[in-house]
Amino acid sequence: MKKYAIFLILIIITTAMKSDLPAYRIYNTKGKNSDFGKMLKEAASADVVLFGELHNNPISHWLQLELTKALYDTKKEQLVMGAEMFESDNALIMSEYLTKKVNDRNFESEARLWPNYKTDYKPLLTFARDNGIPFIATNIPRRYAALVNREGFDGLMLLDEEARRYIAPLPVAYDPELPGYRGMIEMMGGAGGHVNENLPRAQAIKDATMAHFILKNLKKGQTFLHFHGTYHSDNYEGIAWYLKQYDPGLKILTINTSEQAAADSLEEGNKGKADFIIVVPETMTKTH
Repeated sequence: MKKYAIFLILIIITTAMKSDLPAYRIYNTKGKNSDFGKMLKEAASADVVLFGELHNNPISHWLQLELTKALYDTKKEQLVMGAEMFESDNALIMSEYLTKKVNDRNFESEARLWPNYKTDYKPLLTFARDNGIPFIATNIPRRYAALVNREGFDGLMLLDEEARRYIAPLPVAYDPELPGYRGMIEMMGGAGGHVNENLPRAQAIKDATMAHFILKNLKKGQTFLHFHGTYHSDNYEGIAWYLKQYDPGLKILTINTSEQAAADSLEEGNKGKADFIIVVPETMTKTH
């Protein structure tokens, strides 16, 4: 009778679990079930954590904030933050904001902020400010990425010394055969449109610049938590590739966010994209 009762309880629990609608699931690179605690443990022991988001996905942004808080509890003053969403020539006003010399109104009117800043990135920046965590503007100014898109890397060589302070040291390494960059060309060609071979170069200069400013602001024993679109670190390419070019000994942890029809298993095409893959149902509400 007792065994029957236990069996019945297990059936009820299993049935209840199957009827749940999870907002997300975390998997390891091989597609095995994982969880936030395991991801946090690995993040705390890494030199650099590359958190790839889907820009309009609320689960991405919520987990970014939760991972930030949990890492701060573990690392305290050994935590550094940074993001694609802030450009390197805004470093001064970022510093003034973080040290409370500039208020929200002035910062938000003078810095070039993404349209979803207030809902998705301001909580991260506010947490950094309130807890004295350095937050680095790592991305290349968009005007220089646009210059590469028009003229290739040669366009950057015409910039003056002051402008080059905001870019990765030139010339930058570039491998056009990396699948992510090659895929950009193939996608344009496959659509029957004009193939701009400078487009992946513009992506590469962003990746190289973000990697450069991550390393420039990383000290021994620290963990640098960086936020960016997931394509900037998927398959250990992009920022991760450049970090390894600059410092092969770095311990890098990558996180990917992917949407699927269902979150109850990891689709084959998403395996291997990162050390941890956050799967969110594709019907999830968007932030913008």
